[in-house]
Amino acid sequence: MRWPVPEAEHMDPGTLGCQGCGGALSMRLVLKEVGPDAIAVLPACCWSIIDGPWPLHALDIPVFHTAFETAAVVATGIKAAKAMKGEDPTVVAWAGDGGTFDIGLQALSGAAERNEDIVFVCYDNEAYMNTGIQRSSATPAGTWTTTTPEERPEPRPKKDIMGIMAAHRVPYAATATVAYPGDLAHKVQTAVAAKGGMRFLHLLSACPPGWKMAADQAIEAMRRAVQARVFPLYEVRDGRDYTITVWPERNVRLEDYLSLQGRFTPLLADQDMLERVKADVAERWRLLVERHEHSRRLVGTGR
Repeated sequence: MRWPVPEAEHMDPGTLGCQGCGGALSMRLVLKEVGPDAIAVLPACCWSIIDGPWPLHALDIPVFHTAFETAAVVATGIKAAKAMKGEDPTVVAWAGDGGTFDIGLQALSGAAERNEDIVFVCYDNEAYMNTGIQRSSATPAGTWTTTTPEERPEPRPKKDIMGIMAAHRVPYAATATVAYPGDLAHKVQTAVAAKGGMRFLHLLSACPPGWKMAADQAIEAMRRAVQARVFPLYEVRDGRDYTITVWPERNVRLEDYLSLQGRFTPLLADQDMLERVKADVAERWRLLVERHEHSRRLVGTGR
C-alpha cells in the first residue's frame, strides 16, 4: 500500500526514546495523520519519559500527563470539556500495554462501553519496559522478562485485547505497526474520521532493549511478526465486521520471528512449549480468517 508521507512534523527530533524505539516512531507517524488539531493524554509509560522533562516536551500539540490507570477517563473528560466550549479536537489517549491491557483496562472498558468520542492508541511493546522489563498480560508465552527469567519464562498466552474491544462493540478497532506504514496511515485516517464514538488502535511497537535485539532490526522484527501471523493486521467495525488488511506473502516461520530476539531464548529451547505456541498462532489465524470470510459473505448478501 503506497503512502504519501505528510511533510508536517508534530514531534521534535532528539527525544529521549531508545534507538529503534517502535513507540517513538509510532507516535511520529500517527501524529502526521492526526494533524495539529489534537490533544494527547499520556499515562505512566515510556512516553512519559520520551516526551521530555518539564517545561519541555517533544510534541507540538497539547499534552496532558496523567496517572497510570486514567488515560481513557481523562481523555473523555478533556473531550467533554472542549465540546462544552464548542470545540472538536481529536483527543488521543496514548498508552503502553501496561496502561491498556492491565492497569488501565477498567477505565478503557468504561469508555468503550459508553462509546466515548476518543481515539485510544495502545503502543504495545509486550512488557513494562519503562520500569525494568517486567511481564505484562501482553507478554507472549515463553518470553524472558526480569520477572519471568529464563528458568521460569512467561507461561500464559498474550491477552486478546482486540477480542475484548470487539466485545464492547466499539465502532472501530484495528491492529497496525510502523513496519507497514501505508496500512497504519489508512487506519489512523479511518479512526480520526469516525467521530462520535470510541476508536481503538493496537500498535505492535518493538523495544530493542526489552526484546534483546539490535536496534536496526526493529522494523524487520515487526514485519516478521505480521508475516509469521503472530500479529495479524486487521480491522473490526462495530465488533462484528472483520477485515484482514495485510495478508502474509512471505514464507516466514515462527522461528524466523523468534530468533531475532533474545527474549525468546527460553521458548526456542523448549520444544514442547514452542509447539504449543505454534498451534496457538495457527488457531488464532484460522479463527481470524473465518471471521473475515464470514464478514465478506454478509456484505455480499447486503446484511
